[in-house]
Amino acid sequence: MIKIVVEDSVDRLDKFLSNLLDISRTLIAKMIEEDCIFVNGEIVKASYKVKIDDVIEIEEYIENPTELVAKDIPLDIIYEDADLMVINKQSGLTVHPGGGNVTDTLVNALLFYNKNLSDVDETRPGIVHRLDKDTSGLMLVAKNNKAHAILSDGFKNKTIKREYTALLTGVFPHETATIDAPIGRDVVNRKKMMVTSSNSKNAITHLKVIKRYKDMTLCNFVLETGRTHQIRVHAAYIGYPIYNDSVYNTKTKGLFGQYLHSSSIDFEHPTTCKKMHFDAPLPEEFVATLNEAETILKQEL
Repeated sequence: MIKIVVEDSVDRLDKFLSNLLDISRTLIAKMIEEDCIFVNGEIVKASYKVKIDDVIEIEEYIENPTELVAKDIPLDIIYEDADLMVINKQSGLTVHPGGGNVTDTLVNALLFYNKNLSDVDETRPGIVHRLDKDTSGLMLVAKNNKAHAILSDGFKNKTIKREYTALLTGVFPHETATIDAPIGRDVVNRKKMMVTSSNSKNAITHLKVIKRYKDMTLCNFVLETGRTHQIRVHAAYIGYPIYNDSVYNTKTKGLFGQYLHSSSIDFEHPTTCKKMHFDAPLPEEFVATLNEAETILKQEL
């Protein structure tokens, strides 16, 4: 990590760092977007006016490759037409290159399957939205820029509806709950998020219990906002973290990641305007854990 204490400047952050480090303002903007640059412990915009005594911290940044590599990685394609694809992403698959992983991502798999993808962001062809690496389930992929723009607006305007299925650690006592707690960057570990009033954004999550087991609870989640790690952070905040979440749960078991699955999606087709609905089954590991929990529950009765 590079740490800079500002001695004399009133420049914009991107201009200040570009001159100081001799790198482009475009790269500085990308680093800010990827949460690699902090001012006084907080994330700020590229246009932030740097002041004397500001402390700027720059974490290691690995830029996405200029040439993306196609790689034969299995894809579970739920639906496809000339404008879009609906993918059931497997747990463990990173969505786009970065952070040292430049070949084993969903983008690499998409390029191997079909190079006709939107290029609104040339480093992330086809990618309209993201799921965490170890979150499984439904994702929309755009095959042209028109579809990309319309689908992006759908996420922005909240006309695209998604539901998640998650297994919580512990027995949640209520049938439903709404978690309204702002989320921002963790002050200690900046790769994590946390509920905080400092440099945060409002975040609202709706929870509904599907089934309770001996020491776990299967739930449905609907997001009213779309913050980084929102379900995972809110679940941990109320004391029932996602089962096997290695970041927000102190108890983990096995190699499978957090038990969080994007299970359904509803949206309007960008060309035909037809109402589209898709469901994705839970991963095998998820189902196996539920079956084991069901067996234990029956033994207790």
